[in-house]
Amino acid sequence: MTRPDPVLAIHGGAGTIRRQSMTPEAEARYHAGLRDALSAGYAVLARGGPALDAVVEAVKSLEDNSLFNAGRGAVFNADGTQEMDAALMDGRDRRAGAVAGICGPRHPILAARAVMERSEHVLLCGDGARRFCAEAGLEHRDPAWFRTEQRWQALQEELERRRAGAADDGDEARKHGTVGAVALDGDGHLAAATSTGGMTAKAAGRVGDSPVFGAGTWADDRTCAVSATGHGELFIRHAVAHEIDARMRWGGQPLATAAESIIAEIAPLGGSGGLIAVDARGNVALPFNSSGMYRGVASGAGVLTGIYGDPLVGR
Repeated sequence: MTRPDPVLAIHGGAGTIRRQSMTPEAEARYHAGLRDALSAGYAVLARGGPALDAVVEAVKSLEDNSLFNAGRGAVFNADGTQEMDAALMDGRDRRAGAVAGICGPRHPILAARAVMERSEHVLLCGDGARRFCAEAGLEHRDPAWFRTEQRWQALQEELERRRAGAADDGDEARKHGTVGAVALDGDGHLAAATSTGGMTAKAAGRVGDSPVFGAGTWADDRTCAVSATGHGELFIRHAVAHEIDARMRWGGQPLATAAESIIAEIAPLGGSGGLIAVDARGNVALPFNSSGMYRGVASGAGVLTGIYGDPLVGR
């Protein structure tokens, strides 16, 4: 049997800076951050490692980069605190682990992995999740380590907009920040990982689609691996990630058709955002209906990244 060519795709969220506000320097930093994450994840695949490890390494890199809304640099909720969600799924057997509403573990994606591998549960949240992470010995950081002035100012601006009763300006960067990775390894296995700080000024306790399996995260070796980013409530209501699986498995649709059609269908309903997906044959889909999506792909052919609607480029 021919071994498949490994491939890794990542996203840094569909909440991009508006194109007219993006400076060349900032754009270069985003591309560099995406390349760093792709390099970290693809290094695992290149040495014959599993897809599960590859997506974890890619997401860890993004969580450590304050440009992206996950881990360090996560956005603040309406109470002025940070609540992070993360999920990990193994396509071999649908093993899955997730956390929601936590702040403390340096890498929320490792907290999700600990739930998957060290507990009998799938999703832990709040104080129970924090205690579990501490008992698991995960590396922790004080709240100040996760805080960035940019995210704090974004919260103040959004709270002031609400106090003033001003109209929503449609800023996607405030609403859709998430990071994620999907991979196919040389043994034909798929995996998906997603991590997020949620929406700026979200209600305390709000949980989006990222840690909800079948909504923002999914992996099954028979079909595909998916990580989504966007208006989480709509992605949950329409079971976006699992809908792609179902359209492939029961409808016989190719990955691109299944992924692009569901993203197009939820757009008029308010489901702004996008996703990354890879199938069991190594095909990749990166659809989005927003103005942009930080994204990239790494394979034997090289590393490509993109932000807006332009084709991916190597740098």
